[in-house]
Amino acid sequence: MYFYIILYCVSCVSSGGGAAAGPRLNNNQLYKFSYTTEVLLDRTRGSKEGRAGYKISTNVDINLVWRDPSSKDNQLIQLAISNVRVEPASHRPQKKNVLHGSTAESVLGKTRLAALTKPFLVHLKNGKAKAFYSYWAEPAIIKNLKRGLASLLQVQLNTGKVVENDVSGRCTVEYKAVKGQVTRTKLLETCKAEETGFTTHSQVLGVSTKSSSVTVFTLEDGFIRSVVAEEAHSLAVNARRSAGAKVVSRQTLTLVGTEAGPLEAAGKDVAGVVKSIDAKLAAVGIVAEKVKSQCKGCPSLFEHWQAHQKQLEPASLSKTTAPRSFLALIQSIRKASKDEILKVLKSTSKTSLPQVVDAVTSSQTTASLDAMLEFLNFTDAKGLVLQERFLYACGFASHPNERMLQALLDILKGKIGSSDIKESVVIIMGALVHKLCQKGGCNLPTVMQVKKLILDGPDNTQVESEVQMYLLALKNSLLPEAIPIFTKYAESEVGAYNTIALTALQRYDVKLMTDEVKRTVNRVYHQNRRIYEKNVRVAAADVVFSSDPSYFEVKNLLLSIGNLPHEMNKYMVSKIQDLLRFQMPASKIINQVMKDMISHNYNRFAKVGSSSAFSGFMAQSADMTSTYSLDILYSGSGIMRRSNMNIYGASNGAVLHGLQVAIEAQGLESLIAATPDEGEEDLESFAGMSALLFDVQLRPVTFFKGYSDLMSKMFSMTGDPMNVVKGLILLTDHSEVIQLQSGLKASAEFQGGLAIDISGGMEISLWYRESKTSVNNRGALVVTGNLTVDMDFMRAGVEVSFETAASLDFITTVQFSEYPFLVCIQMDKATFPISEYLTKYESLSSGKSIVSRKSRKQLIPGSEFPLHQENSNMCKKVFDSSW
Repeated sequence: MYFYIILYCVSCVSSGGGAAAGPRLNNNQLYKFSYTTEVLLDRTRGSKEGRAGYKISTNVDINLVWRDPSSKDNQLIQLAISNVRVEPASHRPQKKNVLHGSTAESVLGKTRLAALTKPFLVHLKNGKAKAFYSYWAEPAIIKNLKRGLASLLQVQLNTGKVVENDVSGRCTVEYKAVKGQVTRTKLLETCKAEETGFTTHSQVLGVSTKSSSVTVFTLEDGFIRSVVAEEAHSLAVNARRSAGAKVVSRQTLTLVGTEAGPLEAAGKDVAGVVKSIDAKLAAVGIVAEKVKSQCKGCPSLFEHWQAHQKQLEPASLSKTTAPRSFLALIQSIRKASKDEILKVLKSTSKTSLPQVVDAVTSSQTTASLDAMLEFLNFTDAKGLVLQERFLYACGFASHPNERMLQALLDILKGKIGSSDIKESVVIIMGALVHKLCQKGGCNLPTVMQVKKLILDGPDNTQVESEVQMYLLALKNSLLPEAIPIFTKYAESEVGAYNTIALTALQRYDVKLMTDEVKRTVNRVYHQNRRIYEKNVRVAAADVVFSSDPSYFEVKNLLLSIGNLPHEMNKYMVSKIQDLLRFQMPASKIINQVMKDMISHNYNRFAKVGSSSAFSGFMAQSADMTSTYSLDILYSGSGIMRRSNMNIYGASNGAVLHGLQVAIEAQGLESLIAATPDEGEEDLESFAGMSALLFDVQLRPVTFFKGYSDLMSKMFSMTGDPMNVVKGLILLTDHSEVIQLQSGLKASAEFQGGLAIDISGGMEISLWYRESKTSVNNRGALVVTGNLTVDMDFMRAGVEVSFETAASLDFITTVQFSEYPFLVCIQMDKATFPISEYLTKYESLSSGKSIVSRKSRKQLIPGSEFPLHQENSNMCKKVFDSSW
């Protein structure tokens, strides 16, 4: 009983006349404040021209309406806004001031201004806003501005963390109280709001955000004297941080004075008091509501397409106008209906239609996917180009959902007119499984269904092309469950299966490379169970080197040199030297092994030949490092067996496999009456190309297969390369709605578009005893970032962008008129420009607008990328006419 009395007394003190939990208002007193809220937009590092944005200044009268007799910290207060002014955020000349000559009424409109100045109520309990009372009929933007002011009054007078609801949503807030001052830090990453947006999962291609929100309360006698809040959000493209923008929101509330005010209302509870004041007042919630911005005078999708269609013709794909128009079209498609999209698809010219398919599919809305599925007829084999463009765009999707995967599964279950398209459907489904699993959707019903399909696929068919199809899909999926399947097929009797399985294993995290996987890969390299083709064995060696090899694994690889086929000896020596020179993870253990003279000696490391492996830097900056590697393996007869070109991008500790173009040739020795190498005596004549683009493996392309096909192609060869990938790709895709504490909302849209054209070819001249393989890469990149605050009656924003157009050619020339053969490899980069743009804009609903633009351009000189010195010496001989 005694303990109960103590508790009762403590509760009486805390709820009655004890220490205040939050600011308390006095009865019969009117508190007069000045209030300012401003929003500023600029590029991340600022600019000389000043920021875009605006400031709303008002007077605010606050008075106590009702207090709970049993708790002084349970208060209902009224706020009334008056004397509204709308001004530029910073001083600017008259010509650049969109608000010059305007009044609050002309900017907001009579209805909105009347709504803003209508009093509203806030229920404060222990310094927290328990309810916000306003009118349902008021415009959403006006209610949000009021919510921003109401949220500013939330404060607790003791240090600690707490979860609060305010205009931004439900957030964790940290308070620090010192004498006369309280600092409130909102942990923005914890906020739960309705509007979330989406982003690219890849860190290299993605956008980084940095946010902060700090409010400082100055108190006197337990009451607010001033509140200063500042919130900042910065967004930047990881690969180029200069393409970044920020929005800063500030609120200032200052007590100007007090005077006699209305008496406290009588009543038992808050709801009854509110009803007695105005029956139309309602608890509309403190969290901001969505604001639908209506675009007046904006062109329809069809009108937008008509303005941009010339830039999407094939002839423009190497120019930056193509990806810029592509990105603009995507933004328009995302707001369009299925019927509007179908109208554009049906009225587009045949030449620009593939590019429109890229844009519609990349939009990734329900309407765009429905339009594509209705437009394309997968039973028609003649529609292969458009069907494949649709599938590739699905594979490169920045934020795919389960419905997109289900659509591909439905296509597979239906009738497909082309076997190539069936292969692409399955291969791309693997890529979508990987992306959905990355987002935590590995257990979604459709994902589970497709996982079972591709995991069971290789063992459910005897058709070689179908086994390859499923293995490539698994290679894209990167499912840990697929590792035992790849381990099994790495030892297959079919060379194509071996290569796919081994190159797939190389893509996995080193931690997943079990002892069983390592034993299998070593068996393949050392041919413990059967004889393998050279390109299979070097693929196995690549897996060993990239999988945290042991001392003895590396020692055995080195000891094999000298006992390998002639060109493979040279390749392995070159590979080891490249790993050491480029400081790869295996370098340390290789150095240890090479201290042993039995493993490392002149007899092993002085092997001659044309095969090579070389890595180098393409570009290095504070934001991103780009590297290339070029591996070429020849047969003993001097004909290229495999060439593999890779480009990687690394940023923020993440690595992106930007490009891989692998060309393989086999069974061509009969053309020059040469003897095939061991294990390659019965290989069918074949040449083909496989491409991996932005971590997505694409369907391989065949140049020729079989001797008769080879001969017919040889006599019809024009030297023109065969297209491997051509189209427009949405690389960066970040969309976010940022709810500011002031009640305003910022919309962030960052998109990066790439127009790409990759082609490759193989030319053999028996007359000149020369072969030439070429891989030509053409690309134009545009990245734009747009940060906008749209209040419906006023809009301000900043756009940052950069663009470039570049080309990279890789040519291998082999002269086999005499032995040893002459081999020259060239990797050329043409001079290319990089342009950066900054645009700031402010506009009123009346149509009046101010736009400022700034640009900077630099030329990056062309160059021939360095390869090993032996190659340089050989190229001099090949192109020396006197030789």
